[in-house]
Amino acid sequence: MDDSRHQHYYSSQPVSVSQPAIYEATLRGIVLRFWTDYGVFSRGHIDLGSREMILAMDLSDAHRILDLGCGYGVIGLFAARMAPQAHVILTDINERAVQLAQKNVEANGIRNAEVRLGEGLAPVADETFDVILTNPPIRAGNAVVFGLIAGAARHLTPEGRFYLVARTKQGARTFATEMRRHFARVEQVGQGSGYRVYRGTFA
Repeated sequence: MDDSRHQHYYSSQPVSVSQPAIYEATLRGIVLRFWTDYGVFSRGHIDLGSREMILAMDLSDAHRILDLGCGYGVIGLFAARMAPQAHVILTDINERAVQLAQKNVEANGIRNAEVRLGEGLAPVADETFDVILTNPPIRAGNAVVFGLIAGAARHLTPEGRFYLVARTKQGARTFATEMRRHFARVEQVGQGSGYRVYRGTFA
């Protein structure tokens, strides 16, 4: 049955009927509230991949952080709270997701984050980051995810680190292999709920 509520979230302009929902999430001692909607990944609850990413990511000494493919902002907003010294940029191709992420930045009183609309790394053009985080759109296909990995490598500082989370049964090890084409060192830094978190660095 065709149900527009479940339209692919990697669409730039979702046509799904809007029906906002809000929930509260607590991780690493931080409590945040998130507005969500149809046409956006993981409506009404924090997805397991983002949860594992937040538990695994190390943001110490980071001054510029990118949440690549932010959805409605879960990873990026937790990053902003975890790293108050940093400026966090959240990007997504999905217009509804970007609107929700901006609403969530404001609703949680977060002052060190901004949200931008656009595909892949296009919204950050020539900018570089100390940390790039992504829970990639697996259903968009390997070519899209490989492109995000390559783009992230180009936008990291020499001492920067790239984090990617993926479901083990949906190609996590394949993405780790692709990361090794761009990074000198790739480590698994988290695992749980059927997901793996990988970190790539240049040294």
